[in-house]
Amino acid sequence: MNYRFYNARILTMQSADILEGELWVQDNRIVYVGDGSNTDNIRHLGSISWDREIDCEGNLLMPGFKNAHTHSGMTLLRSYADDLPLHDWLTKQVFPIEAKMDGEMIYHLTKLAVLEYLTSGVTAIFDMYLTPDTIAKACVDMGMRCVQVSGLNGQDNFEEGLKKTEECYLKYNHDDPLLSYFIGFHAEYTCSRALLERVASLAHKYQAPVYTHLAETKSEVEGCIERHGMSPAKLFDTLGIYDYGGGGYHCVYLNDEDMDIFVKRGLSVVTNPGSNTKLASGIAPISDFLAKGINVAIGTDGPASNNCLDMFREMFLVTGLAKLRGQDASAVDAWEVLKMATVNGSRAMNLPDTDVLAEGRLADIIMIDLHQPNMQPLNNIPKNIVYSGSKQNVKMTMINGRILYENGRFAGDYDVEEVYRKANEIIGKLR
Repeated sequence: MNYRFYNARILTMQSADILEGELWVQDNRIVYVGDGSNTDNIRHLGSISWDREIDCEGNLLMPGFKNAHTHSGMTLLRSYADDLPLHDWLTKQVFPIEAKMDGEMIYHLTKLAVLEYLTSGVTAIFDMYLTPDTIAKACVDMGMRCVQVSGLNGQDNFEEGLKKTEECYLKYNHDDPLLSYFIGFHAEYTCSRALLERVASLAHKYQAPVYTHLAETKSEVEGCIERHGMSPAKLFDTLGIYDYGGGGYHCVYLNDEDMDIFVKRGLSVVTNPGSNTKLASGIAPISDFLAKGINVAIGTDGPASNNCLDMFREMFLVTGLAKLRGQDASAVDAWEVLKMATVNGSRAMNLPDTDVLAEGRLADIIMIDLHQPNMQPLNNIPKNIVYSGSKQNVKMTMINGRILYENGRFAGDYDVEEVYRKANEIIGKLR
């Protein structure tokens, strides 16, 4: 479909400046962004027939948020596995119930997560969970852009997991424009050295980046030093896992040497402040990452450890916790946080055509309702989004040129109440 958005404020994310004008979408690409007075320079498009012309009424268009770390199928465990330390949370609540889950269950639970992403202005997710085939089907069926990463783990008998990872890597980087796939593993403490070495070999075979949970807790780092004589980040670099880039989720306890590895290898940090706060894991040194020029993106983590998939809350926590950690109210400016949630997330997820609003980029766009009390007055719109914005301000979510959520309603070909019913049915069975 072809859309003309007019009477809009536009935050392209190329700078903090707000443009007043129009944005045009043809099929799944942006073909014009401007004040509406210089459209002659795109006459090569011919006469566009608009399917819809949308008066934005002065509301804001901007790139959608990139949720750069999540486990969508864990909607099952929202408010089920709570108020426990990380190790007990995983071993006593999460792992036992996950052992009973199958692909069909994860398909329906992922659909529930996608509904929540859409209400939060999320247009792409970086998902690590158990059944990649059904996750891919759920995201395609719902219209969500999904980058998956394998969560290899286990001390022994990992050949099947490696085989499946390679198959998914070859399949999902070609089959559908909404789907892509990275090599990854769960964490150092759930993998043997032999498995880590095989992951490194797979990365070298395809010259591919690798992602994993990294330095999430102090005990994780201390345990790795006991087992291997070095930090997790140094171990992975020594094994060659990071030779072609990638990054880590959480990264709460990276030391200076670890950060230098991130700089040397061009790795991304994906911070998850909501999850780290709820599980009392600690506060990541975001100011230090930025000072070293490390690419920092933002993820919600899964809905078992967060419990909501809300990028507005994550953005506020990124800057708020950084200020507390450094006892510095100027730490981590809101503009930097907004870049983390959009531009930097695109970089971490290898989605370069989704980073900014510009001619030729993919039409992954959200509209922020500025006609709400929490957005007024319009002293500084980017800061309003980070410091006072909320999901109530998401007026529209468009992915790949399709409007999937608008004015509080979902536009997909599915029954929302049926999605809710299936999720409750599944938790009822597994209990």
